[in-house]
Amino acid sequence: MNELDDKAFNALFKEAFEKCFAHPLSGPLTETESKQFYNKIFDQTGLVVGWKSLKNYSFFLMNGSGSKTENPSVATMDTLARYVLDAPYLSEIERKEKESHYPYWFEYKEKFHRSLKTAAIPELITPAPSKKKPFFRRLPVFTCMVAAAVFVFWFLKRPSHYQTITEEFHDVSMAALVSNGWLAQNPDTLFWNKRNEKANCLTLYTLRGDTWPNAKEKLIVRNLVLREIPGPCFSVEVHLSDFLPDQNWQQAGILLMEDTNFTGKILRLSIAYNDFFGGYNKPKEMIIQAITSLGKTDGEPEEIAHQPILFLDSARQNKALFQNVTNMSLRIEKTGNQFRFLYAGGAMTNPAFREIETHHFDIHPKWVGLFAIKGFVDHASEIPVRINFFRLTENSCE
Repeated sequence: MNELDDKAFNALFKEAFEKCFAHPLSGPLTETESKQFYNKIFDQTGLVVGWKSLKNYSFFLMNGSGSKTENPSVATMDTLARYVLDAPYLSEIERKEKESHYPYWFEYKEKFHRSLKTAAIPELITPAPSKKKPFFRRLPVFTCMVAAAVFVFWFLKRPSHYQTITEEFHDVSMAALVSNGWLAQNPDTLFWNKRNEKANCLTLYTLRGDTWPNAKEKLIVRNLVLREIPGPCFSVEVHLSDFLPDQNWQQAGILLMEDTNFTGKILRLSIAYNDFFGGYNKPKEMIIQAITSLGKTDGEPEEIAHQPILFLDSARQNKALFQNVTNMSLRIEKTGNQFRFLYAGGAMTNPAFREIETHHFDIHPKWVGLFAIKGFVDHASEIPVRINFFRLTENSCE
């Protein structure tokens, strides 16, 4: 942040604190105060600023001369501004879709800057212009300006640097997930509170819901954990463990979506159970399944991949076969409209990937989600799936 923005954030934080506690900030926050502050902000705005971040900001503001600096995100400053300005309650998803320009922070900052000008703070007064120097004395400045222009031109023309997002789910608290760019949609309180029941992984359960269009049911996925996709071409990878579906339509995997309410196109890659063969007698199977959907009201989905990875009756007779699904990984690679679907499974934590299918599909996904469902049925059990690794890599489309 520049100096003016830093002063605006300083004033904003102190104003938010005073609104919460009814007295001015006089020292760094304690852990209890930070958690109370966090809850008040969340209750009023529907948005999260982690309590540890609030505590760190208070230390920074009260000890500004220290060596440690804080650089709050625009989203954090907008949340504090929403709290101070009594903005309407909304979720992170709604803000991403409707107010991603963070209007309340910029409104607060503008008012703050205007108040500084009105008060005529000395350091903001523009100094009187000096007498113009001869050209030869201004030549070094001119040279620096030319050099700067050349650098900016080179910077803009240089090859793009693509980002990679990696998550190992060591901390799955709501504050940590939001801080790392994740959103939780349609939380089921009972099962969402079990997300940390095993260390160093995110635990989801196969709850009732589906993305398969159904005239009688509202499309919904409980405890859908999602984040924005940074560019049009990318690869996304997720590692699963302790997942053994044995009832229709239990499954877990990756969703690619054009929007978060399932009205746009959807692509789904999952590990699933299947014993539905339209009357034919075939062995029960765990499969890799890929499905595309044109949207909520545009006809039936298309199954583009159906690859068995384990026949359950055979595995029950030969227990050693279960080690082939101890650790499982899914990967989707998108280049333009071409998708590659890959799977890896085995006793090791890093088994080799193999291609399941390549398919062309005209979709422009903006979100990637991690999910577990059992379809629109009540008889199937809610079983856990442990997600212990995620990677999203932005790639060149060339």
